[in-house]
Amino acid sequence: MKRLGGRSSGQKSIDAGKLNDGAPESAQARAQERRSLSQGWGRLLRGNRVIWVMASVAVVALVAGLGLGHFIVSPSQAAADAEAPKPGLITVPVESRTLTNDVTIRGDATYADSVDVVLETGELGGPAVVTGQVPEVGSVFDAASIALEVTGRPVIVLPGDLPVYRTLRVGVAGPDVLQLKQALASIGIEPGNSESDVFDAATSAAIDALYDRVGYPAPSAGAESTSVSRSATEAVASGREALAQAQAALVSAQAGASLADRVEQENLVRTAQRALTSAQQLGVAAAIGDAEDAVALAIVRRDTVNTAKNTAEETAAVTAATQQLTNAEADLVTANEASMTYLPAAEVLYLPGLPRRVDEISVSRGSTISGAAMRVSGATLVISASAAEADSQLLTVGNTASLAMPDDSVIGATITSIAPATTAGTETATASGRFTVMLTPDELTPEQLQSIQGNNVRVTIAVSSTDGDVLAVPLAALTAGAGGESRVEIATGTGLESELVEVTTGLAAEGFVEVADVTGTLAAGSLVVVGR
Repeated sequence: MKRLGGRSSGQKSIDAGKLNDGAPESAQARAQERRSLSQGWGRLLRGNRVIWVMASVAVVALVAGLGLGHFIVSPSQAAADAEAPKPGLITVPVESRTLTNDVTIRGDATYADSVDVVLETGELGGPAVVTGQVPEVGSVFDAASIALEVTGRPVIVLPGDLPVYRTLRVGVAGPDVLQLKQALASIGIEPGNSESDVFDAATSAAIDALYDRVGYPAPSAGAESTSVSRSATEAVASGREALAQAQAALVSAQAGASLADRVEQENLVRTAQRALTSAQQLGVAAAIGDAEDAVALAIVRRDTVNTAKNTAEETAAVTAATQQLTNAEADLVTANEASMTYLPAAEVLYLPGLPRRVDEISVSRGSTISGAAMRVSGATLVISASAAEADSQLLTVGNTASLAMPDDSVIGATITSIAPATTAGTETATASGRFTVMLTPDELTPEQLQSIQGNNVRVTIAVSSTDGDVLAVPLAALTAGAGGESRVEIATGTGLESELVEVTTGLAAEGFVEVADVTGTLAAGSLVVVGR
């Protein structure tokens, strides 16, 4: 009672202080109150420890009982659970789908037919210095492109397999001339007779047209050749004049005396004969003799005039003049040919399979060419894939394929060749049984071309396919009848009811098989049995 009284007295004292002060309870007072409350709970727990332990044990036992009850099964329930489920049919629906058998291989996206470009520089007479027009890697050469500029002159690309080995000019003949003519004809420049292997004036004119197209002056023979040609032209003119004079002299000699000369000589003969007749009438012997001599002389002179003249000298003069003219004309032809446009060996590069892509450049502006100047390949991207022999026998040139792009898109492609694989550096098939399948992709965008180049891609080739959607069932749905016929079992109810239907089978692919029945029982969505 004293404690309670004292406590009450203290409380009253505090309350009186509050009333007297008129202020809120201090922080110290609040802390003292919390300590008193905590001490009260502590006394409660210490005084009832046994009760709290028993309560905790009861809670734990309750939770454990509930957990064990979940796993403990009564004997009757265990027997019920051990019974087999009621029998039933495992069915799948008949599908309407297109079936396709595919051959899947891997292929590298590359530019084919890579070759080193070696230029003919032996006739330059000095260092083969690159002076300009150096292509960039990735640029494309077509017919009449400029591969390089060497010593200020172009190296012109033309289609052809035969390498350059000499300069071509008027008068030379051979397979290289034939290749040149056909190359010029292929780019629309008329070279003369493109079946002839002779470099003639028409071919020279075509070379002029070629250089005009590429924007460079045609090769020039120089001032000396022009002077020789002019001198030869003058010699031909002089020879023709000399021949004309010799021919006129011969014609004059062959014609003989003129008519006036012949008539004159005939008149002299008759005059002498009349004189002889007069002398004979006079009977003077001396006069008769003189008259007879005069007649004889007149006859000789007349016969001499009427006889054809010997023209050997004039004929010889004509022969000499003709030979001189022939020589002059031959010299003119030679001089003219020497002055005609020609094709230097150092200014042409033949490449098969144009267009071509530049893969690597070994020279730069100002450098001297030594060895290969660059490496080029086919300008068309191809897919080079490897297939096993069994797969290759399913493929045909012209088959379409699908290429899986790096960005997971799909583009089309076409098989262009199928050949036994060869070992690098040889032309004979290996014993590996592998085949190289070449494909050409459909037209690619620049972005697609960049993404696929140099990558290995998956190639899918459809080797057989149904003609559109067909009825198809899983292979597990097929059974064989007593006579070997194919059947499927159709579920006809909700239980075990089913019906066997004979079917004809078609293409099997992707785990399915094409089916058809003559009764028309099967339809898309029909349930066929695959198990029980």
